[in-house]
Amino acid sequence: MTHATPDDSLHAGTMARLNLKLIPFLMLLYLIAYIDKANISVAALQMNADLGLTARMYGIGVGLFFVTYILLEVPSNLILSRVGARRWIARIMITWGLVAAGMSLVRSADQLYVMRLLLGAAEAGFTPGIIYYLAQWYPRSDRARAMSFFYIGAALASVIGLPLSGAFLHLDGLLGIAGWRWLFLLEGLPAAVLGVVVLRYLPESPERTHWLDAAQKRWLTRTLAAERETTAISHHDAWHVAFRSRQVWLLSLFWLLQAFGTIGITLFLPLIVQSVSGQGAFTVSLLSALPFLFACLFMYLNGRRSDLSGERGLHLGGPLLGAGILLGTAVITDSQPLAYAMLVFTVALNWAATPVFWATTTEYLSGPAAAVSIALINAIANIAGLGLPPVMGWIKDTTHSYDYALLLVACALLAGGLLGLHLGGGQARRPVRDHVSRSH
Repeated sequence: MTHATPDDSLHAGTMARLNLKLIPFLMLLYLIAYIDKANISVAALQMNADLGLTARMYGIGVGLFFVTYILLEVPSNLILSRVGARRWIARIMITWGLVAAGMSLVRSADQLYVMRLLLGAAEAGFTPGIIYYLAQWYPRSDRARAMSFFYIGAALASVIGLPLSGAFLHLDGLLGIAGWRWLFLLEGLPAAVLGVVVLRYLPESPERTHWLDAAQKRWLTRTLAAERETTAISHHDAWHVAFRSRQVWLLSLFWLLQAFGTIGITLFLPLIVQSVSGQGAFTVSLLSALPFLFACLFMYLNGRRSDLSGERGLHLGGPLLGAGILLGTAVITDSQPLAYAMLVFTVALNWAATPVFWATTTEYLSGPAAAVSIALINAIANIAGLGLPPVMGWIKDTTHSYDYALLLVACALLAGGLLGLHLGGGQARRPVRDHVSRSH
């Protein structure tokens, strides 16, 4: 029979407090961020016709966001590691909220291109900044679950945001303003407001919280410090060490291949569903939201199982292999309901690898090098966002179908799945927490 130790009780109590005080707020921030980044996919149902955009022009507009986003990811996260998460994340949210709302003023394709560049510059560093922040709070044994909760915010943004965006399109003509303009305005301003809230609410470190007691602070600080000493790239290393690490570049390649699914499918999903179903805008937005409801469930279950077993490889590569197989099969099937069902589970499986990936990555890195590496990995992955939407738009304009574009995405997911099996390895990890417990 196994008896709970004092450290086990401290561990459970501390994680419960973190999950209550940090996770819901961070999920809300990411939900708002993802809505502002992805709502263009619903706005396109009206905006493309209003502005005279072809599928290729829309793809360019979507992709330009990633130009400035990629260029500024690493500098942004390096600044965050030096000035603190609270101030820098607040700055990011306020500026992107104002730019996102400003999308409602676009009058031409060129103006759309400029605003997407500005939006990418404003939001650069948010996602890697939050991932780095979470790694400063959660031990390895709980990190994949913490990451899954954070990314559930993004998936919920599609579950909630897509129908909400579809509903805003019905404001078309109110006060003489197009529905897609209302969409950008009403979904952009909350980010700026939440940026001000971040300044007052988000703690910089466990030592500065008022909602952890002294014993919990000591246990958490001790555990995280012990884990940092065992990383391959430690907090003692300079930030530029990340650029010389083979493992960092392999992790970057995996995240790039996974991004073919999250970017290639997500940003075109309403248009794909509309082309297959022929339904109206609101019905399309509902059908496009369902895959992300399953993504929430799959991320939580995959992250939880990986943490409990200590195994990373199968939980990292397996979901992408399944997603690639399902997507390829969806393209060649003649049944529209079956194709849609496969698309639902493709999205869910693709997202399921996300929390395990960041848990694996942050087990390898700590300190300033971790901040830079996380940003570098995320920036490289977003090359898919820069290049894939225009390519998918060009394929659609040329072939009058998304089939070949989706097959390209399926091949990337299959390759990512094989790489994930290698990166995660086959050995279960013993949490450093266990060693800390025995030595104190």
